[in-house]
Amino acid sequence: MKNLQYWQWRGHPIAYRSAGDLTNSDLPALVLIHGFGASSGHWRKNMPELAETGRIFAIDLLGFGNSAKPLPSQDLAYTFETWGQLVVDFCQEIVRTPVTLAGNSIGAIVAMQVAHYSPNTVEQTILINCSLRQLHIKKQHKLPWYEATGARVMQQLLTFRPFAQLFFSQINNPRSVRQILHQAYAQKDAITPELIEMLLQPAQDPHALDVFVEFVRYSGGPTPEELLESLPCPAILLWGDQDPWEPIELGREWQKFPAVKAFIPIEGAGHCPQDELPEVVNPLLLKYGLGN
Repeated sequence: MKNLQYWQWRGHPIAYRSAGDLTNSDLPALVLIHGFGASSGHWRKNMPELAETGRIFAIDLLGFGNSAKPLPSQDLAYTFETWGQLVVDFCQEIVRTPVTLAGNSIGAIVAMQVAHYSPNTVEQTILINCSLRQLHIKKQHKLPWYEATGARVMQQLLTFRPFAQLFFSQINNPRSVRQILHQAYAQKDAITPELIEMLLQPAQDPHALDVFVEFVRYSGGPTPEELLESLPCPAILLWGDQDPWEPIELGREWQKFPAVKAFIPIEGAGHCPQDELPEVVNPLLLKYGLGN
């Protein structure tokens, strides 16, 4: 796996990693998309094995990891539409062949957005514990009133910068990150100092707070169900059965969509199976992502 490389997108440096025989365009290409607050490093346990039979790329989305974190604006908002176009351009300019996209959490929604924007670019999507977007404006009415009200109040409070700074400082430290990971991960031994540092380092950027606030307040855009309903390529769903944030019972309901060709529970995994149980997820990525 190569160290970080950079590619310019709309005047902003975008970080990515690559592995495999990149000169052989006959090899299948797999592009990996991380979840909220993570980065391409979240695939560090997957890329070396996958690279034995394919061309592997992992990108840091705009606003995350080592990619640029410009202040949000009307021209460049932190939305799935922005990230979808970013990954379309990455695939066309860097990979240069049709790809399979594998995304975790919000990265799975980005993968579907890419497929909608550029069907000729994406052969298949692998959605790993896809974000259900329960706080989406179209879904809030299904939540208990106190949860929906609490979410709206928090989103409004985050518009006040002193409160946003205080809140961000409370979660942007090793102890809080470890606590969040202990909630998200079923496999506690996967919570290492390396992982915590990887998640904390990008948050030191001066604009990391702005990225965080912009996305937490984002309740629009497509729902995953809307994207799946008309997805122009096959989708394979992998789901950690111990995920406390995106319950597998709700994920199972997506098997009704024609695009979903397989739903595979990952026993004993939480929200990030690729990092918790790579020995289980890697063979599935090889099978469905690289045809091995």
